[in-house]
Amino acid sequence: MKRARGLSLPVLLAATVALTISGCTSSATNADGQINLTVATFGDFGYEPLIAQYERDHPNIHIENKVADFDTHNKQLVTELASGHGAADVEAIDEQYIPQFRQSADKFVNLADYGALNLKSQWVDWKWQQGVLDGGKQVLGLGTDMGGLAMCYRPELFAKAGLPTDRDQVAALWPTWEQFANVADRFTKANPGAKFADSAGTIYTAILNQAPENYFSQKDDSFIADRNPALRRAFDIAASIGAKGQTAQVTTYTQEWNVAIKQGTFATIACPAWLLQQIREAGGDANAGKWDITAVPGNSGNNGGSFLTVPKQSSHPKEAYELAAWLTAPQQQKQLFLSAGILPSEPAAYHDPQVLGKTDAYFHDAPIGQIFARSADNLTPNYRGTRDADVRPEFGRALGRVESGKQNTDQAWSQAVQSALAAIK
Repeated sequence: MKRARGLSLPVLLAATVALTISGCTSSATNADGQINLTVATFGDFGYEPLIAQYERDHPNIHIENKVADFDTHNKQLVTELASGHGAADVEAIDEQYIPQFRQSADKFVNLADYGALNLKSQWVDWKWQQGVLDGGKQVLGLGTDMGGLAMCYRPELFAKAGLPTDRDQVAALWPTWEQFANVADRFTKANPGAKFADSAGTIYTAILNQAPENYFSQKDDSFIADRNPALRRAFDIAASIGAKGQTAQVTTYTQEWNVAIKQGTFATIACPAWLLQQIREAGGDANAGKWDITAVPGNSGNNGGSFLTVPKQSSHPKEAYELAAWLTAPQQQKQLFLSAGILPSEPAAYHDPQVLGKTDAYFHDAPIGQIFARSADNLTPNYRGTRDADVRPEFGRALGRVESGKQNTDQAWSQAVQSALAAIK
């Protein structure tokens, strides 16, 4: 899962030295011997039925699932780690924050101590590597979902622009992002006033997430945004679409984005599996069947995905680990995809016949199991620097300035680079 970005870990740690969180320890044991565990997530991970099942199978364990929005969750976790109390027994961490929390690994249980290394083969290798450190000896977190990309589009708007509507034919229009930009030109020329995409930022993120490196070097974590051709390519393509007025200029999760979805304002959006539920909720029943799904240019890319960790504050680290291991096991990941569309990060789950056979009536009966499994198989992860969350928003804001006509592409790029450098000094 993924949500909007918050403040950086170093900044928050510095700001929370004197702060405390009300409440007592994260877990406790009742007088009758029942163990109480807490699981803290951002957004809905679909855990409610799984937790009910786990409690039935483990009558001595009671689980409370605490759900907060993305920013609140991360700020609270940083505060709780700094103050030494208040953290849940199991804490979810989004993939963009994992590099930063790795610097506070001493505040988390090494899950290898409870047997996590024996589970390594469950995950695709890159997902496993994101959650470990010290040469793989310390396991910080167990992977939940991944954000394999596809492209959601509205066939009716394509038809009005004289473009094909069949999934395979649509995918054939844009094997590359440069060709995607060409399709945007064709779309707006044939359908004046209609918007091709939701925002330049969404396009930029999708392109960038197909590159092995973006803002920081995988070799030494040094800042390379100012000399990374892959990043500049992503920026230029997205900016060109935005500058031509071909986007609706709406940011995901905002009320404006919800309205645009409901009203069918734009024709495409790069969509990881977890975004389908957001589109469904924003569009409502009136938009059922009006969206479809096909391959994204470049065939894959990752946007999102999380890990379950166990802070050392837990009074029951063994039981917390066992719960995290169960929630992230292939059978549970499979169940989450079938019930909530959350894409597994384990091949045994996303290659399961039931997953591969999954379709979605809301999205024109799209074979989402096949589409996202293919995306997962083609996925090449990109490196996240420890200060990624500090600099990434600067480039999103820069694209917004291009969309609104306040700056041209070169001006916006130059300011984004300078702002990013200032943010990490």
